Amino acid sequence: MTTAVDRVRAAYARIAQVDRPEVWIALRPQADTESDAAAVDAKVAAGDRLPLAGTVLAVKGNIDVAGLPTTAGCPAYAYEPDTDAPAVARLKAAGAVVLGTTNLDQFATGLVGTRSPYGAVRNALSPEHVSGGSSSGSAVAVALGIADVALGTDTAGSGRVPAAFNGIVGLKPTFGLIPTEGVVPACASLDCVTVFARTLSEAEQAMSLMAAPSGRALSAPAPRDPGPWRIAVPELGQLGRLDPGWAEAFEAAAQRLSDAGAELLPVDLAPFTEAAAMLYEGAFVAERYTAVGSFIDAHPGSPDLDPTVAGIISRAKDIPAHQLYADQQRLASLRVRALATLGDADALLLPTAPGHPTLTEVAADPLGVNARLGRFTNSTNLFDLAAVAVPAGDVNGLPFGVMLIGPAFTDERLVRIAGLLNNPPLRLAVIGAHLSGQPLNGQLLAVGGRLVRTTTTARAYRLYALDTLPPKPGLVRVGEDGGTIEAEVWQLPAEGLGVFLAALPRPMALGSVELADGSFVTGFLCEPQAVEGAREITSFGSWRAYLAALPRP
Repeated sequence: MTTAVDRVRAAYARIAQVDRPEVWIALRPQADTESDAAAVDAKVAAGDRLPLAGTVLAVKGNIDVAGLPTTAGCPAYAYEPDTDAPAVARLKAAGAVVLGTTNLDQFATGLVGTRSPYGAVRNALSPEHVSGGSSSGSAVAVALGIADVALGTDTAGSGRVPAAFNGIVGLKPTFGLIPTEGVVPACASLDCVTVFARTLSEAEQAMSLMAAPSGRALSAPAPRDPGPWRIAVPELGQLGRLDPGWAEAFEAAAQRLSDAGAELLPVDLAPFTEAAAMLYEGAFVAERYTAVGSFIDAHPGSPDLDPTVAGIISRAKDIPAHQLYADQQRLASLRVRALATLGDADALLLPTAPGHPTLTEVAADPLGVNARLGRFTNSTNLFDLAAVAVPAGDVNGLPFGVMLIGPAFTDERLVRIAGLLNNPPLRLAVIGAHLSGQPLNGQLLAVGGRLVRTTTTARAYRLYALDTLPPKPGLVRVGEDGGTIEAEVWQLPAEGLGVFLAALPRPMALGSVELADGSFVTGFLCEPQAVEGAREITSFGSWRAYLAALPRP
C-alpha cells in the first residue's frame, strides 16, 4: 500500500525529472510536505477515514494557502494569508497534502497561460504549444503526473481550456457550489473554483468534498425520469473555424455518445457565441477593474505587471455605466434564447476550444488568439451553467477535448454523461426481479442504469421460480428444447456492472445471454443445480406473466 509519504516523495522525484520550473510560483520544501504526509499516515493508522490520504494537491496562485504567498501571478501584489481558502482547507482535512501554488495568467485574465512574469507555462505534451490559461500551472502539474488533483478558477474557461490542451479532466461547477472565499477575484459575480484531475472519478470526489450547501440548490432541476440522455449538438457550420481535424474529432465524440445510447438533438449555438463575445468586448470586463484596477493604477509601468493584462484591466475603467445596463439587458435576452434552444436537453456538447495555438502564435497576436479560445467557454458562467471538460482523443499528436454544459446544479449528471466518452457503458439483460416495476429494479436505477429495450431471449432457455426472498426466477440455457423468455436490456456505466458482480448472491451468476435477434448480452443466469425441485415456468413466457397468474392473497 502506497503511503502519503511515498506519494509525496514520488511527486518531488517527478518534479526533478520533468524540469518545468515555470509550473510553480511557490513550491513547498519537501521536508515540510513529508511532515504533513507523515501526519496523514499517522491518522490513517489510528483509524481515521481520510478519503484523500495519499493524494498530492497543487493550488492555483490566486487561491490562499496558509504559509505561502498569494500572488495572483503578480509578485508586487503578494500577500501572506493566515488561513487556507475553504476549498483548500476541505481537501486538506480529507487527507490531501499541498505541494505548492502554481503559475497562472496574471490576475486570472487569459486563456493562454503565457501572461505571467513567472514565465509562460508550456504545454505538458508539446512544449511549443500553449498550456491554456489562466489555470496553466495547475493543469500541467496534473498532466505531468506531479499532482493528483489541482485547483484552478474559471471565469471565462480557465478551468476547461487548460484541461483540453493537456489531455485531462476539468470540472467547472455550478456558481457558488464551491466557496470562493480566499480567492483573488477576477469577476466576483462569475468566478468558480475548479478541479483538475486525470480521471472523472478523482475530480468528482474532490469537488464533492469541497462543495458547500447552497440555498440556490432549492431551485435545482428535479431528477429526470430514466431514459436516454438527450444531448444538444450544434451543426459544424455554427462552430466557426476549427483547427484541422477538429471538426472530425468533434463529430466522432458526438457519435460515441450516440453509440452509447444518447439521443442527439439539434441546437442553435448563436445565443451562446453572441454572449461569449460580450465577456471581453462589452461592459462586463469592468468587473476586473473593480477587483484589481486600483492596484494596477498605483503601479504604472511596473515590471511585475504583464502589459497585456494591465492594458485589458486599465481600459475597463472607462466603460460607462449605461453600457453595463444595456449589456445586462442584452445578456438576459440571450440567456432566455439559449435556454429555450436547449429545451429538455440534458447537456450541450461543444469542443472545449476551436484550436490549440503555439507560443509563437500567441506572441504575435496576444489579444486575437486569446479571444478565439473563449468562443465556446465564455458564455457558461454568464448563463449560470455548469460544465465538465474531458479528453476526446488526439488530433495531429495533440489532445482534443470536448465540454458538456448543463443547467446549474446538474454537475453530477454532466459527469455521468461525460463518462460515456471514455468508459463506454455496458448492457445487461434482466428477466426477473430487476425488471421495470419489480422489487430490485431500483438497484439498476441507483447505479445510473437506463432501459434500452424490451425483447425476448433466443428459443434456448428455461425459466424456473426459485425459493428466494424477494421471489426471483432462475434462467438456464438448455439449447433446442428451450423457450423464449421476456427480457429487458439495460445500459449501465461500466462501474455499475461491477457493483452487481460484487453483490450478486448465489445461485445467480452473470453470463452471456442470447437474445431473439441473435446478439449476445451479459445477463443474469442461474446455476443448473439450483433449479432442482424448482417449478418450471417457461410456458408463461415471462416472470411478470407468472407473477400475474399467481393466486392473490
